[in-house]
Amino acid sequence: MSDILLLVAGLILLTGGGELLVRGAVAVAERFGMSPLLIGLTLVGFGTSTPELVTSVQASLAGSPGIAVGNIVGSNISNILLILGLAAIITPVATTSRALRRDGALVLVTALLVTGVGYLGALDRVVGLGFLCLLAAYLAFAYRQETAGTGDGHTVAYEKAEAYEELHEGPIESEPRVKAMAARLGPVVPVLMALGGLLIVVAGGKLLVDGATSIARAHGISETVIGLTIVAVGTSMPEFVTSLIAAFRRHSDIALGNIMGSNIYNILGIGGVTGLIAPTPIPPEIVHFDSHIMVGASMALVLFASSGLTVRRWEGAVLVAGYGAYIWSLWP
Repeated sequence: MSDILLLVAGLILLTGGGELLVRGAVAVAERFGMSPLLIGLTLVGFGTSTPELVTSVQASLAGSPGIAVGNIVGSNISNILLILGLAAIITPVATTSRALRRDGALVLVTALLVTGVGYLGALDRVVGLGFLCLLAAYLAFAYRQETAGTGDGHTVAYEKAEAYEELHEGPIESEPRVKAMAARLGPVVPVLMALGGLLIVVAGGKLLVDGATSIARAHGISETVIGLTIVAVGTSMPEFVTSLIAAFRRHSDIALGNIMGSNIYNILGIGGVTGLIAPTPIPPEIVHFDSHIMVGASMALVLFASSGLTVRRWEGAVLVAGYGAYIWSLWP
């Protein structure tokens, strides 16, 4: 029971600390004149992925590659099969052909990329640096697209930040409480908020990894299975909440953009930072099975979304059923 409490406490700290980190970082960036668009593409995009990032890095440093890599791959699988599936059941998820060709293709390419890395080697510093360079190039492209206003639809990097603002019903830097606090106390409090949030996230990640590894050892379940399921779904809670709220509010394009953007950030951002800070092998079972499920889920996303440019309710039900079958195949 204590292991389960550790895991739950870790998830709570990861979520709360991530929220505090994002709010503090955004407030600091605002004071230094950073544009809202750049804040959304960078600070909000990375900040909302902090739970996955810290968990994977700490698991890798602790010598638990099954949790470190399983968290990334499992999060991407649950994002598409579970979260997108549920969002589509709530309301059909629409997209545009240009956005799908641009961003859907990138979701599939990054899934194939990490699968290929698994066959060719480990998630090492060279791979990590390469992933981060690709992410930087994509964010630069997204920034140009958004500032140019080409009419090709918003990039998923933009919609990932927009989904976060949807959750808070507006940009957090525009909230009267944030503005009043900044006016009264200057930049010190936002900096302390960001640092405090970071410390809370780190503490939460340690509790989550400790709880997950203890549960795996106590019940004879592999760390990889724990990482692919409990840890992956737990760290994906921000995406789960923001996407479902967007679906309930009939903003399905934001829900889809949030999911695709999260998958791109997970592989290029979290995989890149993990490889750079704490190189880790990719467990063979992930290479030979779960990475292929991730590629298949990415293909299903592109296929369903390209059919009428809408993920229909029955297609959402198929995705959720697929996730159920995947969990059944994993769990002992």
